[in-house]
Amino acid sequence: MTRNGGELVVECLMALGATRAFGVPGESYLAVLDAMHDTGGKLDFVLCRQEGGAAFMAAAHGKLTGSPGICMVTRGPGATNASIGVHTAMQDSVPMILLVGQVATDMKEREAFQELDYRAVFGPMAKWATEIEQVERIPEILSRAWITATTGRPGPVVVALPEDVLMAQTDTPALSGPAKVFPAEPSADAMAETMSLLQQAQRPLIVLGGAHWDGPSRAALQGFAEASDIPIITSFRYQDQVDSASPCFCGDAGVGMTAGVKALLRDADVILALGTRFGENMTDGYTLLEVPEPRQKIIHVHGSDREIGKVYQPVLGIHADPGRFVQALPAHVSGKWTAWRSEARAAYLAFIDKAPAQPGPVDMVAVCRHMREVLGTDLVLTNGAGNFTVWPTRFFRFRPGMRMLSPQSGAMGYGVPAAVAAKLARPESTVICFAGDGDFQMTGQELSAARQAGAAVIVLVLNNGTYGTIRAHQEREFPERVSGTSIVNPDFAALGRAYGLHGERVSSTEDFAAAFERARAAPHGAVLELEIAAEALTPYRTLSDIRAGGLAAKA
Repeated sequence: MTRNGGELVVECLMALGATRAFGVPGESYLAVLDAMHDTGGKLDFVLCRQEGGAAFMAAAHGKLTGSPGICMVTRGPGATNASIGVHTAMQDSVPMILLVGQVATDMKEREAFQELDYRAVFGPMAKWATEIEQVERIPEILSRAWITATTGRPGPVVVALPEDVLMAQTDTPALSGPAKVFPAEPSADAMAETMSLLQQAQRPLIVLGGAHWDGPSRAALQGFAEASDIPIITSFRYQDQVDSASPCFCGDAGVGMTAGVKALLRDADVILALGTRFGENMTDGYTLLEVPEPRQKIIHVHGSDREIGKVYQPVLGIHADPGRFVQALPAHVSGKWTAWRSEARAAYLAFIDKAPAQPGPVDMVAVCRHMREVLGTDLVLTNGAGNFTVWPTRFFRFRPGMRMLSPQSGAMGYGVPAAVAAKLARPESTVICFAGDGDFQMTGQELSAARQAGAAVIVLVLNNGTYGTIRAHQEREFPERVSGTSIVNPDFAALGRAYGLHGERVSSTEDFAAAFERARAAPHGAVLELEIAAEALTPYRTLSDIRAGGLAAKA
């Protein structure tokens, strides 16, 4: 059967298992768009409003499902707009494929209109960046892209599609399906040595990372930890991968980590690290563990051999899929660790339960308490970046079925697109985005895409009139010299209504419960604008406290 390259691209994507692509149309890949004209219900095109939003949606889809999120953008500006999603997918270790239109091959290297060298631009940012230069190689390259994105340490792949390659006629057969790739298994010797190290430990700790743990693996890990009485923490923004009701769950190691979690990492003598990559945030700027040989004995289990020893030299490096590793563990390991584990658990619970009331019109401690009481477990929470992220990431207790989509890259604007992608992937779930006022305005226009796609999400805009994280740093380093961090905002509730959603402003804590019920009942989603005091930047330290600390340091 003869057809053009664009049709072959779509046939291969469907054979690989893609069901949805997020994008903004462009003339450089019209042949692909035309091929999707008749694929509705099998491979849907989600029309986004800006390429950064589309790429965020693809990255979030990959994180939620474990299958590559597909993003389609045009050349030049479209690709550079989408780069934020590629960077986010890489730091999150989630599968994504960015398909980019490209100038025709006979115009290459002339700085043609919107031309970019995609290998040079995306090479350092993605797992692999390439260009298809012959129509016959479309199945080969797309198969490799899918495998690369999903194996080892998952991540983004960028594939450039020249216009003339997409328009060229070919009878090359499409892929028949995805390759079946079995993950690496741990050896018997590795398992025996792991158990020996744990049995000798005085203060063992399990640290879990990685975006997509399946149910059996999570259950196996929880069973082993509880039977052995070993505390578990997660790396930055992966706390949804552990049942927070487990007596072994003791918090997350990330930005603004609690004193209790810092103590666990600092004082542990053996750390079983599963799927984590020991980034800056989980090590408190690489200070809790010495580089390159930590005092703590590290057993590092990772699906990519390139992550083992990248920063910290382990006493035992195991190149294996972390899920397969935990399923190979015995029922338990014996030790006298109850006090060590229970003290850490108590500190985790106290952080949530003993948080003081927050100053200002709407108290987020009370808001989160109410949401925990009324929401079930079929729930996805999303957020971008800012001090406000403490509320969804630290003040919810994640149970099986609940997910959190939150960027390790610290990218503002991720929350709204991620919510759209989540609602399309899990239409029966409640999907709630927490967004700061500055954060929302990065990608809030994707609510238009949500309305068009039928994704009824709830967005809580925490409006405090400032870029809170930067303001906090500013007051600490340059107290009482506010510069460039105050925001004049629109009427967010009215903006939500303009997009066809329910929009409402909440000006007091007492008004939140009723407003939230109206938002949950809204058929097309909702925007609730919450009046938050700038003073309430963190749960335990006000803006005045931060400023006073900065002044004291300057004195």
